[in-house]
Formats: sequence, C-alpha cells, structure tokens
Amino acid sequence: MIVTITYLEMLSPSDLTPKRTPDERFRICEILPPRWEFNRSSYVAAGKDWSWTDKLGWTDAQWKAYAESPNMRTFGAYLGAAQAGYYELNQDESLDIEIAYFGLLPEFLGLGFGGAMLTHALQTAWMMQPQRVWVHTCSLDHPAALKNYLARGMRIYKEENKKA
Repeated sequence: MIVTITYLEMLSPSDLTPKRTPDERFRICEILPPRWEFNRSSYVAAGKDWSWTDKLGWTDAQWKAYAESPNMRTFGAYLGAAQAGYYELNQDESLDIEIAYFGLLPEFLGLGFGGAMLTHALQTAWMMQPQRVWVHTCSLDHPAALKNYLARGMRIYKEENKKA
C-alpha cells in the first residue's frame, strides 16, 4: 500500500482562520506538570483507528523522556469532565513549532471540535513566537484531518508517497 504524507505550514499568525465551538462545556488546558502516562494513553486512544503505531512499542522510560522534554508541551481537550482529544507542540532546534500529534478520541469525532482544537493549537504555538508552525498528516489519518488544517489557513509545502 502507498501512503501519501502531506506536510503543511503556517508562516504568520495572521494566516489563521479560527473556528470556535458553541458548546461551552468544551475546554482545552495544558497538562502541567507533564505526565507521560497522559501522552501515551492519548496517543493510543486517538490513534487506534488511524494507524498510529510508531510509538506503540515504547517503554515507560521513552514516554517519560518524550513527554518531559523541555521542548514539548501537551494539551488535553475536554467536553465537561470527559477527555475529547489532545495535541502536542514540539519546538525544534530551529525554534519552529511542530504540531507533533493532534487527535480527537473516537467518540468525539464529527462533533465539530477538531476545528476549535486546531485553532487553539495554532494560537498557542504562535504565542511561543516561532518563525513557522508545521504539521504532517497522511492518507491513513481521519479523512477530515487535511481539510481541517487547510481550513485553518495552513498551506501544503511538500507531499511524498511511501510504501506502508
């Protein structure tokens, strides 16, 4: 099977086309202090239907080092008390911000929270004063993922095909 990987970027906060949710129960907060267990469980829950497998074999020590890296920030999205999704922002050596992982839990798909969560992720990333914010997605991801990135103002800068 051939998988298409699409790389997107935003070069200015003024490029953001925000989306809000009218549901006042929806909120997003940073996970402080970092809790690697949150990153791991969120990764497994959000990615189980989308072939997120690269970190499934990680040890507790690998998760801890990843989540507690000084360059990593993790955010949880909630509808009331229930976790609806999460995202991770990783500042790389060039000080760009990568949206490393971004996902809703299966029971919250299709409810309009993805656009609001991505708006929050992009606004938070720009507060860190990068030159650019970027992300990659692939053809195995949720069918609305690429549409959401484009609708928020991100632009494709590279595509590649790989054998899965």
